[in-house]
Parts: sequence; C-alpha cells; structure tokens
Amino acid sequence: MTPDLVALDLDAPPRSEPQAGLTPGEDELSPYRSFAREEWARLRADTPLTLTAEDVDRLQSMNDPVSLDEVIAIYLPLSRLLSLYVAAAQGLFRATQRFLLAERADKVPYIIGVAGSVAVGKSTTARILQALLARWPNTPKVDLITTDGFLWSNAELERIASMDRKGFPESYDTAKLLRFLADIKAGKRAVHAPLYSHLVYDVVPGEETVVDRPDILIVEGLNVLQPARLPRDGAAIPFVSDYFDFSIYLDADEEDLHRWYLNRFLKLRNTAFRDPLSYFRKYADWSETDAITFAEGLWSRINLANLRENILPTRQRASLILRKGASHRIEQVSLRRL
Repeated sequence: MTPDLVALDLDAPPRSEPQAGLTPGEDELSPYRSFAREEWARLRADTPLTLTAEDVDRLQSMNDPVSLDEVIAIYLPLSRLLSLYVAAAQGLFRATQRFLLAERADKVPYIIGVAGSVAVGKSTTARILQALLARWPNTPKVDLITTDGFLWSNAELERIASMDRKGFPESYDTAKLLRFLADIKAGKRAVHAPLYSHLVYDVVPGEETVVDRPDILIVEGLNVLQPARLPRDGAAIPFVSDYFDFSIYLDADEEDLHRWYLNRFLKLRNTAFRDPLSYFRKYADWSETDAITFAEGLWSRINLANLRENILPTRQRASLILRKGASHRIEQVSLRRL
C-alpha cells in the first residue's frame, strides 16, 4: 500500500451538521472537522481489509462488541490517515537530521495516545489499531502499552489513603511515565515499562515489558491527555501528551458508560472474579443485588467522578474524537483541523 496524500481530501467543504454538543453557530468556530459514519467510511479509499472476523473477535475486550463492519467503516480509514501522518513525520525527521548535519539518524517512534473513560473501549481500539498499522509497509513494528503499569502500587496507595482515587491523575507515578516516554522519543533501545495485572488489581513486582524502537508506539490510558498545572515562572513542565504525535479520545454519553460499566462488572463477576487469585474474588459469591449495589458505588464514587473532573475535560485536546452510540457503534468522527 502506498500512502497517497492527494487522495485524502481533507480540504473539502465541511459537512453542515454541527459537531455533537455544539450549536450550528458554535460549530463554525470548532477546531474539528466532523464526519458522519458514512462520510468517514468513504475515506477508506482502496485500503485493503487485512483483518478477518476471527482477528476482530480476538482483539475485542469483554462487553465491547466490534464488528468487521466497524473495522471497515471506522478503523480502516483511520489506519490510512495515520499511515499518511507517520510517513510525513518520518520525512520531516529525516529533513531535520539533514539540517542538523547529523551523522546518524536513529529511528524515533511515532507515538499515538488513546484516552477516554473506563468501559468506553480504549483497549479494543488500541489493539485493532496496532493490528492494522503493523500491516502498513512503512510501520511493520507497532508496540502497545497501557499506563496502568505506571500506577502506584496498592501498598503505596493504601499508605497515603488513596485507594479510592485509583485511576485519578495523582495515583500514577507520572515522573516514571515521563522518563519512559522521553527515552522512547530519544530513540533509546530496550526501554522498560512496568506491568499491571487486572487479575490481582496491582502492579506486578519485577515484571516489565520491553519497548525496543518500534515504528509506532500506542499509549492507552484514562488520563493521558491530562495537562499539568502551568508554573508561574515559565519553567519547563512536560505533559504526557507532549510526547504524542497523534491522540484519540473515545467519547460516549455518561448513561451509556454507566450501563457498559455495570454490564462488564456483572460479566466479570461470573468469569474472571471466580479465579482464586482475583483481587475481586469475594464479590463473585455475592448476590446479584449486592454486586450491583457495590458496582454502582464504584462507578459514582470513583469512575464517574474521575470522568467529570479529569477525563472529559481533556477531550478537546485530542487530535481525533470517536463518538460512540448506545450500542458501542461509532457514529461520528471529529478530526482536528491542521
């Protein structure tokens, strides 16, 4: 597949329908071009489908249904756009190296951030993109990490009485995450990232994943678009998103996120929670009524609060917003204007 910048007509007149959440007048001032599902699907052009239905079944998370049609309509055009962007970035990097009279040009990975609420389907989106992008000839090596590994350990969160803030920005070792991303962008070999286990609900001591100069690195997490507080003295305070070349925000109504979260919790109660090693093992034996009451408390006290305070306010910092409907089907795509 050869990227064709001319074929992707992003300078065509914008559609007349307003972006979700905006009045028609406000839409004229929006930094985004918004596309209905059918409009976006046409931007696939001649991009071949390189995943099978079995591949898609394997890549999707629990309670996050994704059909082959969704891949064709939404993810193939997105993979085409990203391939064009990566090719352009690679050319810009080579030009910069020539300007700097660099004797050697170490490969610098293109970093894509994927953000959004709990239960919105970030993991599925990240895995599908990883699989599709790895099939483009200029990006054969695509790695994926989640920021869960950079959470403080449960022991540390309990020490500072912050277990109920797990997932909030302050529950992450942001300094370690920034060092990791800085090393990746410096083109270093064999950069280590800690591993997180959803089974034991904690960072696994001594376990790491190694990222070794991929063409693309996808970084998935709740708060990856969260800015730091700007210093009054103008000192350099890096954000995680400063290291991103492109970012995606998965968006959905609160009511849908709430329902998806409860459905996932009840499914896990009958599956993963029954593992003797599961942190949530005791909840598997609760009655459905008690389990729902407990899950409702987790949602309102932690996940909804985090969404409203920290995650949703970062939506407009994304390069691309994927807006989901009640069935997890992506109905609208908003692309930031260049």
